[in-house]
Amino acid sequence: MRVLVTGGLGFIGSETVCALYEAGHEAVIVDDLVNSKIAVLDRLETIIGKRPACYIVDCCDLKAFREVFQKEKVDAVIHFAGLKAVGESVEKPIEYYANNLTSATNLLLLMKEFGVHNIVFSSSATVYGIPQRVPLKEDDPVMSATNPYGETKVMIERIIEDACAADKSLNAALLRYFNPIGGHASGLLGEDPNGIPNNLMPYITQVAIGKRPYLNIYGNDYPTVDGTGVRDYIHVVDLAEGHVATLAKLAQNPGLCIYNLGTGKGSSVLEMVHAFEEVNGVKIPYKFQPRRAGDVTENFANCDKAEKELGWKAKRDIKDACRDAYYFQQKNPNGIE
Repeated sequence: MRVLVTGGLGFIGSETVCALYEAGHEAVIVDDLVNSKIAVLDRLETIIGKRPACYIVDCCDLKAFREVFQKEKVDAVIHFAGLKAVGESVEKPIEYYANNLTSATNLLLLMKEFGVHNIVFSSSATVYGIPQRVPLKEDDPVMSATNPYGETKVMIERIIEDACAADKSLNAALLRYFNPIGGHASGLLGEDPNGIPNNLMPYITQVAIGKRPYLNIYGNDYPTVDGTGVRDYIHVVDLAEGHVATLAKLAQNPGLCIYNLGTGKGSSVLEMVHAFEEVNGVKIPYKFQPRRAGDVTENFANCDKAEKELGWKAKRDIKDACRDAYYFQQKNPNGIE
């Protein structure tokens, strides 16, 4: 199967490209390098043994995006591309709505034009809003999200649902996942944010190598086991394998399907810090800061449906992810260059 992977040079996208080749598929990458680096392509070639087709194109540029479809015959699409920082989305909501909605609608228009019927959408647990209960299940209501980034995921899900209702030949999977962490076992791929990390794990790893003096923990007064927020941290390689398993499901022409991809277990920020310290033998100094706008208390998944219907289950734990993330950071102290 030839799979178009938008955002394929990013953290999750690049791991998914590896997983696709490992499963015997091919990838065609589209990426605008806003949240990624072209050097990732060389690293993918090293891991895979061949160089995937890659186009440096903004999915919001319909003309340039159409040219990719004209040149490359693809059987399915995995859509990762989009702006993704929760805090930044609160500060720049218009930019987030314009970018994420336009890229998704352009993709759906081109899929229809070129007869591509299968799409896996990288959604998020943020679509559940402030959870009414945990663990979250796929039939829990999709709420108004707590931030503009999450709201773009809610809107794109609705657009895809409407597209599936109107076109019975369209098969779409909405993958609602939680907090990807870790990296490729080779140390060649991992989370490489621009500037100050928005996510927990790259912040921890940058503190661990001395790049930053301490970790900021936002909020220590949540009603949780230790006062810090609880999330479902999933190893990025498990997540990538979940996308490949989902493609096999779409080949059965199921129409619209929705899956949570997580571990089924929540871990607090402090539990993550202690796990990192234990597995890597490094002390992580930290300071508590006020809560961030848009953050929820607790968020983790029930993933029974994915196990039952996709035959997929997370195999790696947070210690595996802490080890792999630190290895990537040690090998790439200044990020991917």
